[in-house]
Amino acid sequence: MKKKLVSTLLCAAMAVSLLAGCGGSADTSATTDTTAESTDTADTSAEETEAAEETASTGEGKVYYLNFKPEQADAWTALAAKYTEQTGVPVDVQTAASGTYESTLKSEIAKTDAPTLFQVNGPVGLASWNDYCLDLSDTDVYKELKSDDFALKDGDAVKGIAYVVETYGIIYNADILNTYFGKDYAVVKSVDEINSFDKLKAVADSIQENKDDLGVKGAFTSAGMDSSSDWRFKTHLANLPIYYEYKEDGISSTPAIKGTYLDNYKAIWDLYITDATCDPAVLSSKTGEDATAEFALGEAVFYQNGTWAYGDLSTNGMSDDSLGMLPIYIGVEGEENQGLCTGSENYWCVNKNASEADIQATLDFLKWVVTSDEGCTALSQEMGFVCPFKAFDNYPATNPLINIANDYVSAGKNSVAWTFTTMPSEEWKNGVGSALLEYAQGTGDWDGVVTAFVDGWASEYAAANN
Repeated sequence: MKKKLVSTLLCAAMAVSLLAGCGGSADTSATTDTTAESTDTADTSAEETEAAEETASTGEGKVYYLNFKPEQADAWTALAAKYTEQTGVPVDVQTAASGTYESTLKSEIAKTDAPTLFQVNGPVGLASWNDYCLDLSDTDVYKELKSDDFALKDGDAVKGIAYVVETYGIIYNADILNTYFGKDYAVVKSVDEINSFDKLKAVADSIQENKDDLGVKGAFTSAGMDSSSDWRFKTHLANLPIYYEYKEDGISSTPAIKGTYLDNYKAIWDLYITDATCDPAVLSSKTGEDATAEFALGEAVFYQNGTWAYGDLSTNGMSDDSLGMLPIYIGVEGEENQGLCTGSENYWCVNKNASEADIQATLDFLKWVVTSDEGCTALSQEMGFVCPFKAFDNYPATNPLINIANDYVSAGKNSVAWTFTTMPSEEWKNGVGSALLEYAQGTGDWDGVVTAFVDGWASEYAAANN
């Protein structure tokens, strides 16, 4: 992600006024069926009807979107229903359960009524699904992109289009931190002083030591390692040592990761599991919902997550003024100039094996989503996305965490690229996740994590690339 382009997108999102991540079984029971039924169009306004007619499919096509983001399932259902109401075109949205997207897609794509619209997470995901991906070079949705940096290509063919730019880091409770800063035992007096791993650790250790006085259960929320939460650590946290290794070596991918910064990975993981709301031995049973609840209830000060978490935190009663976000510091040289982790792993792909009518219906739906008032409003306001399409300059997102991301860019901090899209496979992630859990609960050692990270990378890369 080019820093200048990230800045342009984030600034555009903030210009007028004043987001939602990742995350079982592989069968169809793992999906949330959110079919948008055709409804009475009698109350549809003349303007809506006219706009819909301009983009409606001329055939008998239908749309089946396999959605990756559980936190936006209801919003996609509502948006699909609006489109069906205006056009009569059936739009079926199903959402894979957290952590099961790949297995669900494999199951669904083999069916007669396979998804016409699905997503991949980047180059590695595209390698698995390239044979199913329509070339979008001549489509309206591709022409609406602000930059080719958000097109996923195979040679000259456009096989995927990023539809959201997101940011993650360490979200903090500003109210509790401000109380902490006023205590005699506080090791810093302002959040601005927390600009390195050493400072973050000193603050977290101090909070953990004085948790009873502060009325919290721990400095960090529980680092749950079930499928609803483990992606935060086996993928998003693991991004940091990969990013810094790539940066040092001047590369953008590798068939064999060296693990140069795995000691740094260990340091931040140790901090997460020791200065926390729970004993590391119980992390296998802790969920993403547990972490969200702990943070929203003021039981923890720090919570690793991204802009997509805003909706859940707001729903659980947190005010915008209570939210802040720090970079994930891991103790590398020069990290005082580090910003937040910004990028995308959400690329729309259209199933080229669908019928011609269904392909056209899907392309029409995508054009409507990224150009219509209904679509832009839903993605920017209801789903809280920063979207890389031209029309979204007029639809700023309302998520306050985007303001913070924009502030880091404006201050000249170096955004951390999403290098985790180069991870060789889901199996590699699962291996790292299992090793992290075993280390945390005392049934394994850190050498197991190193083996899963380094040896697992080489073997999984070789298997994927023959």
